[in-house]
Amino acid sequence: MVKDKFINRELSWLDFNARVLQEAADPSVPLIERLRFLGIFSNNLDEFFQVRFATVKRISQSEKSGKKALGGIEASKLLEEITKVVIKLQESSAKTLEEIEEQLQKENIHFINEKEVSPSQAEFLTDYFLQKVSPALVTVILKEEEQDFSDNIAFLAIKMDLKNDPTNDNLYAFIELPKEVDRFVVLPLEDGKQYLMMLDDLIRYHFHLIFSMFNYSSIEGHMLKITRDAELDIEENVGKSYIEKIINSVKDRLAGDPVRLVYDNSIAPETLKVVMRKLGVATSDSLIPGGRYHHRRDYMNFPSLERKELLYSKFQPLPIHDLSLRQNMLEAVAKKDYLIYTPYHNFAYVIKFLREAALDPKVKTIKITIYRLAKLSQVASSLINAAKNGKKVVVQIELQARFDEENNIQVAENLESAGVHLIFGVPGLKVHSKICVIEREEGKKLKRYGFISTGNFNEVTARIYTDYTLFTSHQKILKDVLKVFDFLEVNYKIKKYKHLIVSPHYTFSALIGLIDNEIQNKRNGKKAKIQLKLNNVTNNAIISKLYEASRAGVQIDMIVRGVCCLIPGVEGMSENIRVISIVDKFLEHPRIYIFENDGSPKMYISSADWMTRNIDNRIEVACPILDENLQKELLDTFMISWNDNVKARLVNTAKKNAFVQNKGKSIRSQWATYDYFSAKMSQ
Repeated sequence: MVKDKFINRELSWLDFNARVLQEAADPSVPLIERLRFLGIFSNNLDEFFQVRFATVKRISQSEKSGKKALGGIEASKLLEEITKVVIKLQESSAKTLEEIEEQLQKENIHFINEKEVSPSQAEFLTDYFLQKVSPALVTVILKEEEQDFSDNIAFLAIKMDLKNDPTNDNLYAFIELPKEVDRFVVLPLEDGKQYLMMLDDLIRYHFHLIFSMFNYSSIEGHMLKITRDAELDIEENVGKSYIEKIINSVKDRLAGDPVRLVYDNSIAPETLKVVMRKLGVATSDSLIPGGRYHHRRDYMNFPSLERKELLYSKFQPLPIHDLSLRQNMLEAVAKKDYLIYTPYHNFAYVIKFLREAALDPKVKTIKITIYRLAKLSQVASSLINAAKNGKKVVVQIELQARFDEENNIQVAENLESAGVHLIFGVPGLKVHSKICVIEREEGKKLKRYGFISTGNFNEVTARIYTDYTLFTSHQKILKDVLKVFDFLEVNYKIKKYKHLIVSPHYTFSALIGLIDNEIQNKRNGKKAKIQLKLNNVTNNAIISKLYEASRAGVQIDMIVRGVCCLIPGVEGMSENIRVISIVDKFLEHPRIYIFENDGSPKMYISSADWMTRNIDNRIEVACPILDENLQKELLDTFMISWNDNVKARLVNTAKKNAFVQNKGKSIRSQWATYDYFSAKMSQ
């Protein structure tokens, strides 16, 4: 049966988010970092409901059971199972928050609510409210007639009992929590104690100012959070530009069907009914009961409070061994390949490469793919600089990068106004590859230089996401990169590649071929092994091929951060497969494929996870690492992660998310990786 061979994707994702929650609950994690992990957990859950839960709900509401698409589980039953798991996770997160707050008090950090304000704090809070909060508040009095409520918002549902009201009706209102105001109000220190107040409690404290025009006898406000279906619906209107379609679709998302309403379980039933009616929440399967505070994603930005001892120690990004940022990048890359591993290495190498290309009079063209950029992007600035210097700059920008659409639209408009040639990809395919190639005039020929990465060219996320980037002047590899850009511009012609593995046309067959090669080597008594580091593994056909390799005796070691539909360690199916997941200070983001190939390893870095969408529905690139020194570096860092016995968890075993047992010396892979590169600096 299928259900015995594969874990359901949605339930596996919830297991992953439980690992994030483990970090929030871990007393060895610095206290403020624990709060931030709680925020990451909540943010992840928000996006899960906007995307995956919404998809399952759509399937459930259709006439089909959805069994095939959902791994053998009927959509309606899966919704029930998800809701059950989420409620348990929410209860666990609330308990964890209580424990953290108790520890904060021991550190003289105290939260106060609207009933605990001292006379000395009152003036500061009211001044803060009037100056920063009140001007940003959106307060809507609810009426019987239809009103438009959209967006994924956190809000207070207000119920007022009016004095001398002949109708004896209650008055209801919504107050949205303003997104542009910090959720945590930091009060002045008092006797060495640090006090904070939640923004929602600050608003409650000032109900008398907000609703001064109403003569009420009592007032109460309960927090709720609505989450809506985030699927984009790209309308097929040939009279509109692609950008216009994306803009309209993003606007429509704000009014998508509600998929979750998290509410304070102390709210009056009649108030909850009013809220549900106004927000269009028709069924109880969308309801998630909770405590007084929601929208915990805001804890991601919990203030540091100048308490360094309650934070992770900072890693100073390292330079690449034998490549200084003072050197000319193009001259260095002309001689040999370099591999950087951010955030251990400095992302500034990527910016420097682009800046040099923008100024070098011999550089004629720059081509790059963009998926997610920083808000104030040095990458975009470098490309605009190049265009102003007369270079031909070609940028493929993915306008459908989920939740980054508006930023990418703004970037696209800025690039276009500077003379950059924009490509918007292939209909029906997202462009997720991370590639750049430049052409430089040297003598009578154009020589190619470039870089290929596992992560986005984003200097902000490069501080917290681990990713590999290869700098190379390997002409044949970069010729393949140019073919990818040719396909993006003229996509009815399918290219052939000699070095790269490119989705959607070749990745599946290439991976099957590489796994088959290991199977054959094992059967022939040769060296055979597969080592993988991925974010997600969900493609059933590839998982089945890995099972086949396991049955043939091939050892398969997998580090999978997120969703893993593969079940390891099952006798007769996957006894030679081991899977771990690492959740720690940095987000593990690279994709690495290592095939033993009888002692002549084939190694790739890639933008592609082993998911159907990455294989069939996206433009992805996997690039071989050919330099033996870089191969060693890639394998060394993989093995450091594989030997982690502090932050590594076992995936899809009988005991969910059990930590790898500490055998001998403790190895915390992210710290050990930094030490590894630090040691290389002195070689």
